[in-house]
Amino acid sequence: METREETIAAAARALGFARAGCTRLGPLPHASFMAAWLREGRAGDMGYLPKRAAERLDARRAFPWARALISLAFPYRPPPPAAGDWRRTLVGRIAAYARGADYHDRVLALCDRLAAELAARFPRARFLSYVDTGPIVEREWAMRAGLGWIGKNTLVLDRGAGSYFFLAELVTDLELDDAPLPADHCGTCTRCMAACPTGALDVAYAMDPRRCLSYLTIEHRGPLPVELRPRLENWIFGCDLCQTACPWNADETVPDEWLSPPLPALMTMDEEEFRARFGGSAVTRAKRRGLLRNVAVALGNSGNPEAVPALVGALVDPEPLVRGHAAWALGRLGGTGARHALERARRDERDANVVGEIEAACGGS
Repeated sequence: METREETIAAAARALGFARAGCTRLGPLPHASFMAAWLREGRAGDMGYLPKRAAERLDARRAFPWARALISLAFPYRPPPPAAGDWRRTLVGRIAAYARGADYHDRVLALCDRLAAELAARFPRARFLSYVDTGPIVEREWAMRAGLGWIGKNTLVLDRGAGSYFFLAELVTDLELDDAPLPADHCGTCTRCMAACPTGALDVAYAMDPRRCLSYLTIEHRGPLPVELRPRLENWIFGCDLCQTACPWNADETVPDEWLSPPLPALMTMDEEEFRARFGGSAVTRAKRRGLLRNVAVALGNSGNPEAVPALVGALVDPEPLVRGHAAWALGRLGGTGARHALERARRDERDANVVGEIEAACGGS
């Protein structure tokens, strides 16, 4: 006779979920770690993380009616190989998960379908869908539900599926048994830590998000730390480096132009063009000003003088954040055209932060 857990897993697989597992809800033994992590300021601009900390440590505080959690993994295509000489072709890089419609909407719709199917099979049970929201520490619960172990890059890893999947949950009052805890298969491998260009994976199994390219290009809202700007290279939204370095992940061999957009064309987008190009995708989370900030940095990192015209045009962008990073990029590229454009912008600029960027780009003169 099929168990409840087997019924749930089969229904999830039928909807396209690569993995499904169950675990009873209870307190997580990470109170001291979370307190120290927050005290060190590692949450950065993610002000939502300190909120509802008690609920994150014990989800039953948020869902007193719940008894168990169903953790789900929905796969996405691995990132394509990096473009050959991006400095010559001036193309950017977008993390593979952002391809297509925003995963929050796509996966949540599938979760709701699964919840409806399970409610029909278990008529007296309640199910509530979550995707990357609410006081749910997704990776911890995914591990406890048997989906995989938490690797040294802090992502959930499965020997078959790697880490290229979204996590989602169904909170339920159904009584379910725990899945066996998975073994750690990272061993002595430290490829992900070595691949991180900013040292965000400073300690195995822990991360400093303030140095992570995904955090910097998406969650961080202000000027990027000057010392980290060159480390972005051509990443303009997210980062896949710690995943592509992982031996448990498969390689994608199909190029994808959407994930490697031409940088000069992005630099000239207005709000309407930004919405037309990226509307409905996860890229909108960075907003236009954040994405163009990142694009300016990538152009500055290229060392290619062909990037200068697009950056000169950005010196009159309506967003100070974009103007300031365009100035930094022009200073990094150098040359007569860049210098003259910076000098003209210095005469007209009224924003103090942008003036500071221009002054620094001009060498403080």
